[in-house]
Amino acid sequence: MKKFINNVDDFLKESLNGFGKAHRDIIKVNFEPNFISRKTKTKEGKVSLISGGGSGHEPMHGGFVGHGMLDAACPGFVFSAPTPDQMQAAAEHVDSGAGVLFIVKNYSGDIMNFQMGAEMYSGKNDSIITNDDVAVEDSTFTTGRRGVAATVLVEKIVGSLAENGGSLEECKKLGEKVNKNSGTMGVAFTSCTVPAAGKPTFDIGNDEMEFGVGIHGEPGRKREKIQPSKTIVNNMLEAILDDLKPQKNEKTLLFVNGMGGTPLTELYLVYDDACEMLKSKGIEITRNLVGNYCTSLEMQGASITLLKCDEEILKNWDSPVHTAAMRWGM
Repeated sequence: MKKFINNVDDFLKESLNGFGKAHRDIIKVNFEPNFISRKTKTKEGKVSLISGGGSGHEPMHGGFVGHGMLDAACPGFVFSAPTPDQMQAAAEHVDSGAGVLFIVKNYSGDIMNFQMGAEMYSGKNDSIITNDDVAVEDSTFTTGRRGVAATVLVEKIVGSLAENGGSLEECKKLGEKVNKNSGTMGVAFTSCTVPAAGKPTFDIGNDEMEFGVGIHGEPGRKREKIQPSKTIVNNMLEAILDDLKPQKNEKTLLFVNGMGGTPLTELYLVYDDACEMLKSKGIEITRNLVGNYCTSLEMQGASITLLKCDEEILKNWDSPVHTAAMRWGM
């Protein structure tokens, strides 16, 4: 295992310490229990958004704490769900009187612990469950579809509505619409190595790829030989389009996400291939996002997310945001 690491047991705390020091103008890292919150107190009467999950997917979720997105994020150990006391502490810290909305990826540990945290918290709260992965219906860690990269889009779009005075009910409704209108497919060329394990999560040949891989290295639809990018991208998009069934000329947001070990030059090549394929289908790309936002440690690979957009979604996507990982319009 080759990683910048001092001691496996201290890995998360030291990483959070560095994150807090690097972005002290935006966030504050709280310990025992661990959660990341905005540096400034959530304004009175604003719905507070909280998300979280296992570490190793950075910048999701801590990198999205700030104006226009989350009020707090709860990081678990690498690829392990955060604990209910983290959610409770985060909710108590950021609730400003309008209620708390938990944004939770559909993984069994996350669902169970966030549900317990919500039950432990006495204030008004509700939840959104993301399940945008079209690769498999049930997986190693889920009942139903996995929640993956579209969680980033939910956090940005709902974050805007919350920032601009949306109610708890309105924020939940918009988040569920974004999730329903999103589809994601991922491909991995390599495994990743969880520090505590010290070895790759799965074995894969130098000339192989895992089509439909999960963000923790879960098996996908099939293992096959690596193909040219256009073929891979077309197959990924076909799976998404079969699920979403967008109308011709329907406006969409195209999100090409890196898994952590893929250079931006390749991600932009994937974006170019995706644009060509969608254009041939008569699908309009009106917004985009390219980069590493929902990663799997150092895994080489990428995911593609397509979001069908209406005016409400576009308006909230375009609004200002200022977080460690996203900054525009301010």
